[in-house]
Amino acid sequence: MKKLDVSSEFFQDDENQPANFIPYDGNLRYIVRWVNPTNKIIEYVDGSRLFVMKSCSWNNCYLTDNSNILNSFSGFSVVLFDGPDMNYFETSKHLPKARSQHQKFVFVSGDAASSLPICNDMWNDYFNWTWTYKLDSDMVWKYIVIRDVNGKIIGPKKDMNWIKPENMLPVDSAFIMKLRTKTKIAAWFASNCKTDSQRENFVKELEVYLSEYNLELDIYGDCGKLNCPRVIMGRCLEMLEKDYFFYLAFENALSEDYVTDILLHALKHDTVPVVFGGANYTRFLPDNAYLNAQEYGPEGLARRMFELMHSPSKYQKLFRWRNHYSYHSHDESPDSDNFCNLCAAANKYRFDNDMRKTNFKSWWNTKDKCK
Repeated sequence: MKKLDVSSEFFQDDENQPANFIPYDGNLRYIVRWVNPTNKIIEYVDGSRLFVMKSCSWNNCYLTDNSNILNSFSGFSVVLFDGPDMNYFETSKHLPKARSQHQKFVFVSGDAASSLPICNDMWNDYFNWTWTYKLDSDMVWKYIVIRDVNGKIIGPKKDMNWIKPENMLPVDSAFIMKLRTKTKIAAWFASNCKTDSQRENFVKELEVYLSEYNLELDIYGDCGKLNCPRVIMGRCLEMLEKDYFFYLAFENALSEDYVTDILLHALKHDTVPVVFGGANYTRFLPDNAYLNAQEYGPEGLARRMFELMHSPSKYQKLFRWRNHYSYHSHDESPDSDNFCNLCAAANKYRFDNDMRKTNFKSWWNTKDKCK
């Protein structure tokens, strides 16, 4: 199946338009979420308002949960299927009774594959496109966006051409002074305390080894003794920036490319992320910008955190990347917004072919999940 590229830079360059490009014809592109009727519907801004509100370059899309809004189901250009609903669709057979050649059936998931195994062969040769966090999806659901100093989107992607740490510019004196306000070793915001990744077990061990240095990990949320309600998250992040050396960006599942926006808590707030996940983090972060918990282990990680806390010159080098890159949420700008990219795809690709993803099961699932 031909892989989509819906990066706005590509689409805005007329000389690089793909062979299956179709010009804007003034018609609405109807997109329907095929929903599980037994679930509470996730609220979206219905109709075209979502794309207008986001200032998408293409805003002639109409998003709805109502599959009966048109006289004919064939009027929908794109049909979205949410990953968590797959099991229900398998058992209930609640699926579209027919599909037109021009329609694109799209598998959508922001959830990790390891937590959402989809093992039925019926999904092979069913979806035309995939829209997930995996970097080899047809459309990538971006949790984070990486830009260079010129504002160009450069990642994340499988092969990042990072500037080597020794070639990065040093941090300036004003930033060094800012780092001197930090007094606490690390914070973790977490309310999911029993996870597929078993991150909570690593944290318990880490706490033991940190205590040997008379250091205490501050845990906010249901998994700890401290509170940081979402309504005051801005103030909590200001506290993180001012007081803490490290932030635990520990994922709740271990899957390739599954790196969520919890990473932004650290990167956008002058704190070094300690990562824990199933991703190859070189696709998301330059060298010497983070600590990988799994590589150090709890004891080694506690020792390294202690060393860096008491070595300002080494600690400040972990921020050199800031002179060359910036990190963002997908919805900070229309050119990176996930829904804007969906509408772009609905406009930019021909709908007169029915190519499908024949190997969906093996593509989506981790090896040990479908036996």
